[in-house]
Amino acid sequence: MVQNVCTHLILAGKKIIILEKPLVLRRILFSICAITNFSSWHEARVSFDDPQFRSYYVINGPEKYFTAEGEDICQGDIWVANVSDVDILFTATEILH
Repeated sequence: MVQNVCTHLILAGKKIIILEKPLVLRRILFSICAITNFSSWHEARVSFDDPQFRSYYVINGPEKYFTAEGEDICQGDIWVANVSDVDILFTATEILH
């Protein structure tokens, strides 16, 4: 098993691939967390292998994280878009098996 941990500063209005598609192993867990003040309300979107964000999960308010685990989770690129008006620091963790 392998664990990858990364941190990215995503500028306001920008999007990035926060976790790239695993090439050899399979992803069994991943977590994305926005590092902001608890009382702040900055929206970000998480998209699963869809850079156009036609379908996405919203991170905002007091829930500033997203976690998925199991054999049937997304194996593609995981995108994060910062749709707020401030820069946000994100951490991401994945476990590959």
